[in-house]
Amino acid sequence: MMSSTGHVFYGDLRSHERVLVPFSKFMNSCKSYLRCPNASSDSPKAQEILKEPASSEEGCSSSLESCDQVYLAQVSILNTENKERCSLEVLKEDIQEPTFLRGKPFSSINIWMNRAHLRSSTHYDPHHNLLCVVAGCKKVTLWPPSSSPYLYPMPVYGEASNHSSVSIEEPDYSRYTRARYMKEYSERVILNCGDALFIPEGWYHQVDSDDLTIAINFWWKSRIMNEMLEHMDAYYLRRILSRLVDKEMNKMVQENSVSCSKGTTVCQPTDEESGGPEQLKQKQVNSDSSDKKDSPLQTLEPSTLQALYELISLVHNSAEMVSQNEITEPTSQDAYCKQSNGSKKIAADDSSLLEKDPIAKIILPLKPLELQSMLLAMARTFPRTLEALVLNMLGPIGAEILTRKFDEMDQQATKEQQSEFYKTFYSVFDDQYAAMDALLNGKEMFSFQVFQSVLRQYIGVHADRPK
Repeated sequence: MMSSTGHVFYGDLRSHERVLVPFSKFMNSCKSYLRCPNASSDSPKAQEILKEPASSEEGCSSSLESCDQVYLAQVSILNTENKERCSLEVLKEDIQEPTFLRGKPFSSINIWMNRAHLRSSTHYDPHHNLLCVVAGCKKVTLWPPSSSPYLYPMPVYGEASNHSSVSIEEPDYSRYTRARYMKEYSERVILNCGDALFIPEGWYHQVDSDDLTIAINFWWKSRIMNEMLEHMDAYYLRRILSRLVDKEMNKMVQENSVSCSKGTTVCQPTDEESGGPEQLKQKQVNSDSSDKKDSPLQTLEPSTLQALYELISLVHNSAEMVSQNEITEPTSQDAYCKQSNGSKKIAADDSSLLEKDPIAKIILPLKPLELQSMLLAMARTFPRTLEALVLNMLGPIGAEILTRKFDEMDQQATKEQQSEFYKTFYSVFDDQYAAMDALLNGKEMFSFQVFQSVLRQYIGVHADRPK
């Protein structure tokens, strides 16, 4: 391999060239480098050595003369999948198979050799790997497969899909924001002559090699891959994607829940706008007022009453804006749809979705039974406000959080209490099925946002929302 990016070798074929060079010629260039390590390959002496007549084989590219870095990379000594690629099969008898690998179905045994210090880009391999250093030194940085979101793998359909998109020398953190945390999930290992390192399949690794380092590696398929039947691939793909989506959804809701519990203040209008939470106990809104003598607002805890006040303020302020501007204020769902159609940059990344949904931020910190009491109070005292909130203002993550709270309520209530709650809640809607559709559509939209994030983080691709 000849690198066009200096001493760094990236997996993308555009960054390097493969040329056929006699092994003796490469060995001579290594010897020359040892004698004169400070001489660049552009010097007359280095060019003279690289020009030495050593073979009549085609492919001895003249571009080798001007290449700054040359790397004998992944040259097969044994290759069970493609025997024609065994350029150095003659070395097979010199390789002693490690005792604990006997009986393993090797995919290949390869030699790696460099004359000058070089770096290989971060990548993973589809096989188990035993890396053995014969001479020199390699410094290996490792990441588990679960760190994939921080390493930004290239698109799965690309020829370098197993490589990270992040530059190891000059990472662009403005473009790859999560990459700034990648070191926190890494381990670094130094391999000297005689050392070996087992790298499980799927583990990312980035390797720095000192001057004149020689290594042998053994690749073999894992038991899982050997036993995975091809006709089950579609099923496994769906199961794995579904599991990743569920994991990301739970992670997002849980992290945001912790953030809210630490005292995040959300959308608190002034008392002049809606009277304040204490005034809600006395306030009777024209169409939303109740004929009952004992208002359910009297039973709410102060924190729950504050949340109710914030929700009512959001709904009423939104209605006033619509009235004043004579246009429909876009809901969280509408905003998402417009962004989805006009841009493919929507990301369920960190807490960005929650930040865009003030309704979700208000209901997330509430305990299930506190939320139940608040919704019952809204249904009995402000039914039209509750209807507008669910049908017009509840965004994707808000729908997901609300229905999760419903599930938690069900676990803490009797069948009779569940029945009474849902009967009261859905009674405020002129069309109960429209309310159910709003919640389900919101949940599905949130799932799709997270699905987009999963594809981007783990597979390196974007997806459009189905129409």
